[in-house]
Amino acid sequence: MKRIVVLSLALLIGAFSFAQKKELKEAEKAIKNNNFADAKAVLSKTESMVSAMDDKTKAKFYFLQGQALYANGTGSDTDVSAALKNFKLLRETEKSSGKMIYTLKVNEMNASMTNDFITKAQNALGEKNYAVSYKNFENAYMSSPSDTLYLYNAALLATSNQSFDEAISLFTKLQEMNYTGINTSYAATEKESGDEQIFPSASVRDIAVKMGTHTNSRNEKSESKVGEIAKNIALIYIEKGETDKALAAIDKAKATNPDDFNLLVAEANVRYKLDQKDKYKVLVSKALSINPNNVDLLFNLGVVSADEEEYDAAKGYYIKALEVDTTYNRARMNLVAMLFDQVQKYVDEMNGLGTSAADDKRYNELNELKNSTYMEAIPFLNGVLEHDPNNYDAAKTLMEIYSVLDDQPNFKLMKAKVDALQQDN
Repeated sequence: MKRIVVLSLALLIGAFSFAQKKELKEAEKAIKNNNFADAKAVLSKTESMVSAMDDKTKAKFYFLQGQALYANGTGSDTDVSAALKNFKLLRETEKSSGKMIYTLKVNEMNASMTNDFITKAQNALGEKNYAVSYKNFENAYMSSPSDTLYLYNAALLATSNQSFDEAISLFTKLQEMNYTGINTSYAATEKESGDEQIFPSASVRDIAVKMGTHTNSRNEKSESKVGEIAKNIALIYIEKGETDKALAAIDKAKATNPDDFNLLVAEANVRYKLDQKDKYKVLVSKALSINPNNVDLLFNLGVVSADEEEYDAAKGYYIKALEVDTTYNRARMNLVAMLFDQVQKYVDEMNGLGTSAADDKRYNELNELKNSTYMEAIPFLNGVLEHDPNNYDAAKTLMEIYSVLDDQPNFKLMKAKVDALQQDN
């Protein structure tokens, strides 16, 4: 009796295996004829049998399923994602078995697939279709897992599309793979033109230097994106109203990168978003101890100090920003705005005075303070125009100051400039 049972089981397995191979051949034939719908229909019949397949048959199923779903790039977004998952399962199956047959065929497809995804992603980005763009960047990463920049781009664009759950998933995946985004570029200066050129590798750059066509050989590392990733995760959680998770995301990143400049700035931005100004200033000050000439951070401290009516401190930060970068007109305009706030306080007090001798005396004092404050603003506005000659707001403000101060020569000069800028606009 046992022999009969064993024989029946063997026959059953043989018939089962034959059915699998027959359907896989049908699917393979349909794919060769670009009948992807037919191939999908045939393969759907064998999908429930995958767990019982041997590794070789299983790998072939994943390969054919991937091809049918991808449909030479014409498949739907859902089908293309499923195709890439099948190709991933194929690689894992053959890696486990040690026999690389279909993996090699998928690798041959990868370059074309990746280029197709990148083209679609860039075209969609040009049209500000972030949903299509991020999905295609994600597909590009799935087809070429070594190109982790595609995954980072996908995460950023998912955020821009306000697909927050998907963005967190993508950013978290980057964290789990310890992605830093740091890369090295190989640069040298061309002697003839004086232009900086970037080379594909150090060896190619070094050959150019040895030939004498280039000089000033150097390697340049990009900044880490660890802080940026943590910041984005935190800000998404804040947007979702999940503050605790936002701070947990920052703390998780700090555990391995406590003194990372970008991470300090990232946490500072989160604290600012949470209206924790004191913690913001502490973090930015720490970041400035690492990079004291970061003009944006100096400017931001000026803004926060001005908001808290710490005007002397704000002025100091704005001046420091201008010492670092003389072209930084945002600092000049904020300085002027702060001075005008002070002028308004003088004017408000002047308007509230009576007609007594004491009031007249106070009025004259305030008028002097108002005019001296206007005088203090003039060099900053001239500085704006020096670096941005077409700045209409700066020119008009200067014209109005000269009018208040009754400086007719400068008023006429600035009025002519304002009129000219108005005509150009």
